Amino acid sequence: MTQWFLQDISIGENLRRLRENAGYSQAQLTAKLRLTGSNMSRSTYSKIETGSRNIRISDLIALKLIYEVDFSEFFIGLIPDEN
Repeated sequence: MTQWFLQDISIGENLRRLRENAGYSQAQLTAKLRLTGSNMSRSTYSKIETGSRNIRISDLIALKLIYEVDFSEFFIGLIPDEN
């Protein structure tokens, strides 16, 4: 059974920030994802970054390993300030 995160708030901006900070193009990143067993295409990844497609949990885990970051990096700026 495939499990997805249903994004009611897009994490795409954070995904793009992480990718650009790592110096990867979308094509380079999806090539690295394929090495982890993902079958994600560049166009699918592009849709995830723009928030028009959800991301599979296994792909989010793979991105965490590729970028060597904590999961919190994917959610920076999404929690409104508590005043």
